[in-house]
Amino acid sequence: MTLLFALAGGLTLSGIAANLYRILARKPASRPETMVYYAVMAVAGPSVLFNNATKSFRTRACSTTAYVFAVAVTGYWSFALGLAILAAFEKL
Repeated sequence: MTLLFALAGGLTLSGIAANLYRILARKPASRPETMVYYAVMAVAGPSVLFNNATKSFRTRACSTTAYVFAVAVTGYWSFALGLAILAAFEKL
């Protein structure tokens, strides 16, 4: 149950971060903006990776093996984010 909660929580956090960044930010033009972009992508990465991989797979731009690998990386990354969420709330 903890595994599924961490996975779902990480993917949810990732999706929220990705969509908020898309709404609020513009393309990074300076070094500080680029650093903020990288920090946001550390959290938003699973959602972005999954969306891009799914688009590529649907247009036949990537193989099934590459798509499965991207989904596996997304799952592991989401799990790691979810564990960070659980660890943060455990301290409260």
